[in-house]
Amino acid sequence: MKFEASKAAALNKLNNFVEKNLSEYSKLRNFDFGPENRTNISGLSPYITHGVINEKEVIEKSLSKFSFSKNEKFIQEVLWRTYWKGWLELRPNVWTDYLVELDKIREEYKDNQNYKSAINGKTDIECFNYWIKELRENNYLHNHTRMWFASIWIFTLELPWQLGAELFMQHLYDGDSASNTLGWRWVAGIQTQGKHYLASEWNIKKFTNNRFNNIKLNENAPPKVSEKSYSIVKNDFSSKNIEDKNLLIFENNLSFETTDFQNNKFEKIYIITNKNENRSIKLSEKVIKFKSLLIMDQKQRLENNSINCEIVDISEIKNINEKVIALYPTVGENLDYLNSNNLELDFLYRKLDQYSWQYCNKGFFNFKNFIPKIITTFN
Repeated sequence: MKFEASKAAALNKLNNFVEKNLSEYSKLRNFDFGPENRTNISGLSPYITHGVINEKEVIEKSLSKFSFSKNEKFIQEVLWRTYWKGWLELRPNVWTDYLVELDKIREEYKDNQNYKSAINGKTDIECFNYWIKELRENNYLHNHTRMWFASIWIFTLELPWQLGAELFMQHLYDGDSASNTLGWRWVAGIQTQGKHYLASEWNIKKFTNNRFNNIKLNENAPPKVSEKSYSIVKNDFSSKNIEDKNLLIFENNLSFETTDFQNNKFEKIYIITNKNENRSIKLSEKVIKFKSLLIMDQKQRLENNSINCEIVDISEIKNINEKVIALYPTVGENLDYLNSNNLELDFLYRKLDQYSWQYCNKGFFNFKNFIPKIITTFN
């Protein structure tokens, strides 16, 4: 599982998957055959997370190969990320509260031996230790494995989900505040109150082709309980006036040439980097480097199209004296920095988000009913 940090590599991966492996996706997607064999999944999430390719590109490419009915499961999986983002945008305090809880729990567990054993892959559970190593080495885990991992972490190792979510954010190339935080909450049983995900020995053995032994898990644990509930916050996701402005791009939108605003003329484009010192969750060196290389790749493509651009650190935004507008960074570390430093910017929102997020007020099963409608907005 190698992820070359470029748009060309992302498109190559997309084209290969659609041509060779998309037809079997629905049947094989839940199998984790190991990092040497990932042909049953697309492996596109690190690129989609950073906007190097977007959901629209991926779905349109898949629909050029097969009909919607043959493609439906793949399209649903691509739009899960859009759904999670929308759900969090409507309830941003879930993210804020998570960081507050994490800060407290981190201090409590810093010398905890069970926690240290878990993050170093020294537990009594063979598959879990293997996945810790894979996470650190490849910066990626199969989606089904992420569920098993989180379930073992929470219910068998009895560690706080907040620390597990932090570990994923630190090491995953596709780490995303919405998908990651809400996915861990879902496994724990507090995203959908009372419904948790319990990993089981038979399930892991079946979907890993019996690659692991010694899988003794707590398969009867009750769901975690949270007293907090979150009501929907009314937000205005309408884009502001663009004329005669400079554009700021954050790490979630690193392909200006495929955005809804590619035909607008901007005086200059600033690509914003965010160092660890400004982040609540400190990312691994490999993840920071991956982001940095994707940012450089975007700069190169902009310059090849004779667009005036510059890479600047997020702390330097306040020094940009010209009129600016920004592609919306979504709830997460970049938006946190802007808010905590009182940097009030006008935002541009993707049309896909503007249209989709209205359907994120309930669960995904409600959202997926609107997917055919969402796809019609692509044209």
